[in-house]
Amino acid sequence: MSQPVIFCDFDGTITTKDNIMAIMKKFAPPEWEPIKDQILGQQISIQQGVTQLFNLLSTDQKDEITQFVLDQAQIREGFEDFVAYTKSQQIPLFIVSGGIDFFVKPLLKDYMSEDHIYCNVADFSGDMISIEWPHTCDELCSNGCGCCKPSIIRKLSEDNTYKIVIGDSITDLQAAKLADQVIARDFLSEKCVELDIAFESFETFYDVIHILKQLEVHT
Repeated sequence: MSQPVIFCDFDGTITTKDNIMAIMKKFAPPEWEPIKDQILGQQISIQQGVTQLFNLLSTDQKDEITQFVLDQAQIREGFEDFVAYTKSQQIPLFIVSGGIDFFVKPLLKDYMSEDHIYCNVADFSGDMISIEWPHTCDELCSNGCGCCKPSIIRKLSEDNTYKIVIGDSITDLQAAKLADQVIARDFLSEKCVELDIAFESFETFYDVIHILKQLEVHT
């Protein structure tokens, strides 16, 4: 019998908006826009792009940026019930995020333990914010993902793992290619259509619960 394991994105998936984009709109100089376009157009890697974006921000803004994210971030409807459902069904749930620890972990602290959260790390020791990458690509990935979701999936999967990927953006595309079940919205769903990757769409986590209940892969 297959064992389902869920790999869920954070920004724009668990939260209703992408927090890095919100930070850039609020605090970054205009140079951030072409960098964002290059990331979405896959002209530069996610790791290169996010590095460049945060290098536009002064570490003097740390407290202001952190407070801004924690104040404005909204958790998508049904997430708490979704977490409870995965626990009741004994389905392991991992958050794999291209987001940064200083906002991902505080926003998730009421829902799950940190050992199930994979994300990037901010370094505020210099003049400008720099990003550290504790979960970079393994030898099977050369996409410069930053937080490499395919590598994390390979690390956490067994031969009998039924891999469920939930996401919304370009950072989830490589993970979706590895999944047995993709649950997508927004830009990721467009890319799945374009690349002929089968997926179920969602708007709230109640939709996700409904999709999971249709799966007959666990005991």
